[in-house]
Amino acid sequence: MKLDITTLEGGSAGSVELSDAIFGLEPRADILARMVRYQLAKRRAGTHKSKGRSEVDRTRKKIYKQKGTGGARHGAASAPQFRGGGKAFGPIVRDHAHDLPKKVRALALRHALSAKAKDSGIIIIDDAKLSEPKTKILLGHFGKLDLSSALVIGGAEIDVNFGLAARSIPNVDVLPIQGINVYDILRRDKLVLTRAAVDALEARFK
Repeated sequence: MKLDITTLEGGSAGSVELSDAIFGLEPRADILARMVRYQLAKRRAGTHKSKGRSEVDRTRKKIYKQKGTGGARHGAASAPQFRGGGKAFGPIVRDHAHDLPKKVRALALRHALSAKAKDSGIIIIDDAKLSEPKTKILLGHFGKLDLSSALVIGGAEIDVNFGLAARSIPNVDVLPIQGINVYDILRRDKLVLTRAAVDALEARFK
């Protein structure tokens, strides 16, 4: 697959040949769904907690005698059916993460890249650098490239000025190549890759 390379200003900077093994697969929705579920589950805090009947601060004294009241038999007032009692089967602090094989995770990233390529959602730029950290300047560049919802993937390090200018633009994410992931790729309309990012991806899946 061959794509043109543009500059931030919208000019031409040559072309690049993308590997079909990375960008030319037939996207599988089931693999992408598994990966997104894995990512979202892993980032959950899991700090939700409610008190059970052994944790609420209520008397343990039997509330009334066992027989002769005409009512049901009850012990402590901390039982779940009473107001102020403990929660039955309530949430507890736990880890929501689950396992997903490393090969499946790598395959999901290639399918996400292929899905963007199939939908013509990939833009290759020469470099992601600005001379000064001005959001207005970057918005002008994005206007020329017709970008309103995009994930920008740079090289090993993001240019400081570019990162500062982009962080206040809604629906635009900027990540180094190490941070590329399926969820962020799918949640934005366009995937913007620098030449360095393409080279890093080629080397990663070689």
